[in-house]
Amino acid sequence: MMAASEWSLDGWMTTRLARVEAALDAWVTDAPVPTLGWGAPSTLVEAMRYAVLDGGKRLRPLLTMAAFDALSPSRETSSETAVLRAACAVELIHAYSLVHDDMPCMDNDILRRGKPTVHVKFGEAGALLAGDALQALAFELLTPDDGSVPLAVQGRLCGVLSRAAGSTGMAGGQAIDLSSVGTRLDEPALRHMHELKTGALLHASVMLGAVCGQATDPVMRALSDYGHAIGLAFQVVDDVLDVTADSAALGKTAGKDADNDKPTYVSILGLEASQRLANDLLVKAHASLKASGLADTVALAGLANLVVQRSH
Repeated sequence: MMAASEWSLDGWMTTRLARVEAALDAWVTDAPVPTLGWGAPSTLVEAMRYAVLDGGKRLRPLLTMAAFDALSPSRETSSETAVLRAACAVELIHAYSLVHDDMPCMDNDILRRGKPTVHVKFGEAGALLAGDALQALAFELLTPDDGSVPLAVQGRLCGVLSRAAGSTGMAGGQAIDLSSVGTRLDEPALRHMHELKTGALLHASVMLGAVCGQATDPVMRALSDYGHAIGLAFQVVDDVLDVTADSAALGKTAGKDADNDKPTYVSILGLEASQRLANDLLVKAHASLKASGLADTVALAGLANLVVQRSH
């Protein structure tokens, strides 16, 4: 194991991100499928690649790989294959959600990751289909039919990701968000919305890595607590940045929540209290890592710091 003094979060991220980017580039493709004899329509794939490649923090796949690394399993080929597929799958779900959230029937945004949103570039129908296809591809990645990932692991991964993305997770949170425009939520209601809309997928990212790393039940619970803490912290910081950063720094339209009269942590608690809450959640995340008893949680700890201390 590398000495702590030699370890660098940037270095760790660089090597993992290179693997994720190469895999996404290879898997989001219009190349013919051997068993079918044809591939996806090139216009659809162009929109899919526009949505998912060359942009974004890739926080979710990094969390998946960090949880896997923390468990230090014997680097079996099936485990390595599973975690890369899981990391890319959760990023595809995230990308699809952004495509749909940005559409006129949802948030009606024109800027994402510093470039025009998918519906601006490819039209509303093209964006809708691209999001649908990205979601389906995520589960295709989790279920290879070549024997590289054991069926039992495939099932657990699909369960974790589907629950996080569905009606009691991300989609449910978005539904609450849409119905809350112009209303005054209290903090518990706002927390519930964010734990579903944003937190569920971040939490699932950690759990996917834990499944691939064959975590025991006690470790799984500790990593689950960590995932819940950073999942909420991410959204609290997002609400703070929405009023403190500009659009160029964020890569998306700043101040849009306030313009649309959406409830946020800043609108309910105020700026300083929101910043304190984010720091409290960071402390909780680190405490959960300590409770896990895992020897090497440096990457998970570094990502938690990055979530709370980021400027965009």
